[in-house]
Amino acid sequence: MSQRFAFAHATHPQWAMAAALVLAQLRAQMALPGYAGAPTLGLIYITDHYAAHAAELLDHLCDQLPEVVDWAGTAGVGIASNQVEYFDEPALAVMLCDLPPDQYRVFSGVAPLRASGGRFVAQSALVHADPAEPDLAELIAELAASTRSGHVFGGLTASRAAAVQFAQSGGGHLRGQGAAGSVFVGGLSGVAFGPEVALISRVTQGCQPVSPERTITACEGHVVIELDHRPALECLLSDLQISLDQPQPALAKVRRTLVGLRLAGAAAGQRRRDAAFGADTLVRHIIGLDPARHAVAVAHAVEPGMQLSFCERHVQAARADLVRICAEIREEVEAPEWALEQSAQEVRAAQPPQRQIAGAVYISCSGRGGPHFGGPSAEMQIVRRSLGDVPVVGFFAAGEIAGRSVYGYTGVLTVFVTPV
Repeated sequence: MSQRFAFAHATHPQWAMAAALVLAQLRAQMALPGYAGAPTLGLIYITDHYAAHAAELLDHLCDQLPEVVDWAGTAGVGIASNQVEYFDEPALAVMLCDLPPDQYRVFSGVAPLRASGGRFVAQSALVHADPAEPDLAELIAELAASTRSGHVFGGLTASRAAAVQFAQSGGGHLRGQGAAGSVFVGGLSGVAFGPEVALISRVTQGCQPVSPERTITACEGHVVIELDHRPALECLLSDLQISLDQPQPALAKVRRTLVGLRLAGAAAGQRRRDAAFGADTLVRHIIGLDPARHAVAVAHAVEPGMQLSFCERHVQAARADLVRICAEIREEVEAPEWALEQSAQEVRAAQPPQRQIAGAVYISCSGRGGPHFGGPSAEMQIVRRSLGDVPVVGFFAAGEIAGRSVYGYTGVLTVFVTPV
């Protein structure tokens, strides 16, 4: 019988009390028949209130859970677990994963995945990254290229204190880490998973286009000069129905507007104005207007041929898309390979599910969270209702990682699948 991963969360002004509450929950679950009793990998997420005590906190968990020899995680302005979100308060969430030790590797910037050695082959990886790291996009793409699937998932640390990351392997420091310890700032860290660890991952967008999709026909660096051979600023003003003759209301609307970018070569003009974005779209801020060149500057390097549409954050689109990815994951988990062409109802009628979700990691944008979805913890409650009562931990990030790209205003949901 498959075992669920033990998980726990707690809030308390003192980190030691929060850890004690988490440990009590974990031990109680591990004693139950439906939960894994001998986990080896721990995922830990803390709010930045505990950042100054990160090393003490990890040492305490290691002392109390000696059977868990590997740890990975990071800090966020908020963390999530099950159907609860903790924003701007001291909190801790932990999930203990029961995975074959030869099917994962903890890595960091000083002990890179490529240097892990042995016969281990990475299929995918959970990645935590410092948003201040130079060449971050290139490093993530390089890491993804070192995996067999070419796909990684995770998020950028979001902290108003130290941007701490956790990476510990084999009950001590990572090989090559020297005296750096298991809690550090900067670079990339995380866990790579081998081919026997079954993962399903989806990206959900939180924005909706408010304009047609156009092709960038002239640009320079981060500046979009022409869209479909028309001045980019002219397109923006027309789509938003604003005029620079009334600068205050115009600039206020521009500040609420974002851009959705797709790679060069994607088919343009296919998406309706009110359709939701797919996972192939990167959402970025507008960072300036250039009236002299009739251009628009965006927070991403652009190239001729890329597709661009102006967009805005949209609550109903975000809710519907989150429900959609949860439903897709559930159907893929429950459907055996022979039934992928049939509907989920037909499959369930033919035979019971052969797989189940042992645990999940959900990483969302720090600009989303409950308030964007209608109330405190509303985003995680949608996940709970849509995905079911499964162990979930995660954090609210400064940017989300999926595939080989860094996203914004998105959620990245990844589940561990095991046989029933």
